[in-house]
Amino acid sequence: MPVRTEVVASFYQDSVILMRAAARVRELPGVREVAMFMGTPANHELLEQIGLATEDGRRAGPNDLIITVHAEGDDAAAGAIAAARAALLETRQAREASSEFRPRSLDSALRMMPEANLVSLSIPGPYVKAEALAALRRGLHLFIFSDNVPVADEIEIKREAVGRNRLCMGPDQGTAYLGGVALGFANVVARGRVGCVAASGTGLQAVVSRLAALGEGVSHAIGVGGRDLSEAVGGLMTLKALDALAADAGTEAIVLVSKPPHPSVLERVNERLAHIAKPTVVCCIGAEPQAGGDTVFVETLDAAADAVVAELHRRTWLPRRFSEPEQIGVQWANLAERDRCAGRRILGLYTGGTLAYETDHLLRQALGPEHAHRIVDLGDDRYTVGRPHPMIDPSLRSEMIVQAGTDPTIAVLLVDLVIGQGAHENPAPALAAAANEAKRRAERDGRSVAVLAYVLGTAGDPQDLEAQTEHLRAAGIHLFPTNADAARFAAMLTEPRLHATWMNGENT
Repeated sequence: MPVRTEVVASFYQDSVILMRAAARVRELPGVREVAMFMGTPANHELLEQIGLATEDGRRAGPNDLIITVHAEGDDAAAGAIAAARAALLETRQAREASSEFRPRSLDSALRMMPEANLVSLSIPGPYVKAEALAALRRGLHLFIFSDNVPVADEIEIKREAVGRNRLCMGPDQGTAYLGGVALGFANVVARGRVGCVAASGTGLQAVVSRLAALGEGVSHAIGVGGRDLSEAVGGLMTLKALDALAADAGTEAIVLVSKPPHPSVLERVNERLAHIAKPTVVCCIGAEPQAGGDTVFVETLDAAADAVVAELHRRTWLPRRFSEPEQIGVQWANLAERDRCAGRRILGLYTGGTLAYETDHLLRQALGPEHAHRIVDLGDDRYTVGRPHPMIDPSLRSEMIVQAGTDPTIAVLLVDLVIGQGAHENPAPALAAAANEAKRRAERDGRSVAVLAYVLGTAGDPQDLEAQTEHLRAAGIHLFPTNADAARFAAMLTEPRLHATWMNGENT
């Protein structure tokens, strides 16, 4: 199968445009893979890693566009190259024909919007520091979507931000809300009285979506990036965000969401929380439970929302294994595939990294740290080289779901469906079609596969939450109100002894 490369000299394109164009070309008949990158040193390394580097491509410079296609034949490769060029030319012509002014520098953008107080950066990681420091020196807050930023650069940027009393959200931060304005991947939620600090994107989305379902809204949700609570970064922005929310008159309660912080950083965070007079809830997935003080520590994302709402309404919150145990009991009784799952494996294919992390933690807790199940975060760098994030382009996951139907060891497929601003405009049909095909292949071989899903979204999201969930139900996918519910239900299917313990005893 030929690999063909074409280099377009001096044809700079934004990485998001390139990923979207590549996704379109990848759908053409006979096309196995497509990579569209500018010829930067980092991108040359990526092409080598994924096996799509060619002699022509290696000669490209940073301002040159590399289009490489792996296809089933020469005609398919040539057609894919032509389609890629046509898609990019169409995009460029549309932008040039637009009357909208597109600034080419930070200063020109500020001349256009002198009232702006925040800049969003989505550029290659090595270039982030210079642009971030320039923005801070102009008095701007930062939302850094970019990943692959050196940790030393992150520390320097955040120290500068703290010194200038500015927020630095990120790097690698996918979601935030400031004053009712959503940034990055975000769900439509009302302005309200709960402030959030989050070192994750989908973890924050899960919490605010649950808050919306419970009738509460968000004052501000400050994303700090996945490394902020590491020993190296030291919680620089987490501590600042907690102080900002503690001082904000519109924030009546605070939620902190993260993976386990470094112990030294967690100690600093606990000290800061102890001085905040407002109700505080902490969800550090997988961390050792904390005792003492007025802060409520919870284990799961849905529990973080439930606990803070209970605090606001002055109700006692008690942890529960399942959010709606009666509904879980009905689903268990009615699940046709139930008796054919015991002793087989779970495969989790997630578009949300924090959801995958939470699922893996809960399975380890229920089944032991050496369980044989596999939980995959498809938003990880190894799956997104040359591809849009799976919340934008679900095609890779669809392929993996279909393939799972041929694996006799797999009994349960765990998936998420994330909707909202920035996500795929209608993701349910692709997921439903892939699940149906996986189940068909399993049934052809005399087996069954149960597909369990958690839909992360709100009634206000543009994809229509109700329509998305109904599409999945019609495909025989079993839906759960929380990600934790789906993960624990999957554990019960493969280890039925858990059902007797969990459903016939205390729901805690």
